[in-house]
Amino acid sequence: MPLHGNTENNEWDPEDHEEPQRYRQMENYEAFGPQPTSSSELPDPHGVALRLVNGIIECVHGLRDPLQFSRWLSEDVYRVVLARSRRHSAAGTLKGRKKTRPEYSLGNAIVTSPRDGVVEASVVVHGRARVRAVAVRLEGMDRRWKATSFSML
Repeated sequence: MPLHGNTENNEWDPEDHEEPQRYRQMENYEAFGPQPTSSSELPDPHGVALRLVNGIIECVHGLRDPLQFSRWLSEDVYRVVLARSRRHSAAGTLKGRKKTRPEYSLGNAIVTSPRDGVVEASVVVHGRARVRAVAVRLEGMDRRWKATSFSML
């Protein structure tokens, strides 16, 4: 019975032999790390941005624990929110103030998408004494929006 290729002398011909399929070794971070998610697989970013901004404002004023929002915040944003929360809490303790709910209302959120799986939102926050702008960047990670940048002006 002839081997692959050359049938005349029953010898194996390397030119007729197909290369075995090589598999690329997958790195751990590729299989187990954060997985990007398309915008089509995620909830409406407009509502997420408003709820997230509202929650972060409550965290900063000491009404909520920032840990409640850790699954929707990147490590950098979480650290910033935690630091602002501690700073506000320490200032209130020094002045002898008790925690009160800040009086504010959220304006409209303007949401733009620079690319699939990423949105940038700006929200106007109307307070008693002043109006502030909040900018947040949300990226689709592990089938949820995650804030990777947050700035309150």
